[in-house]
Amino acid sequence: MDMETLLAQANALQEKVNNAQNQLASMHVKGIADGGAVIIDMTGKYDLANLTIRDDVMSRGAAAVAELVSAAYNDAKQKADELIDRVMGAATAGVPLPE
Repeated sequence: MDMETLLAQANALQEKVNNAQNQLASMHVKGIADGGAVIIDMTGKYDLANLTIRDDVMSRGAAAVAELVSAAYNDAKQKADELIDRVMGAATAGVPLPE
């Protein structure tokens, strides 16, 4: 494989990855805890878009609120990880690697 072809493939891959990253920035996942008592809306780049805590959760105390926020975050992060794997996998699928 000549250098020009390799460079063209690298540039094409970089463009696909950049497009995938832009796509992820506009995609959202929701992490939910305790049946919707706490909901975290996160982008595919792990940016927090919104945090919703039902009013009745606040009366449970700070430790309970923190636990539910953590659980909702973990749920959102897992979903974002899966989304990232899917989107980035599609962007890099079929890219030949140099031997």
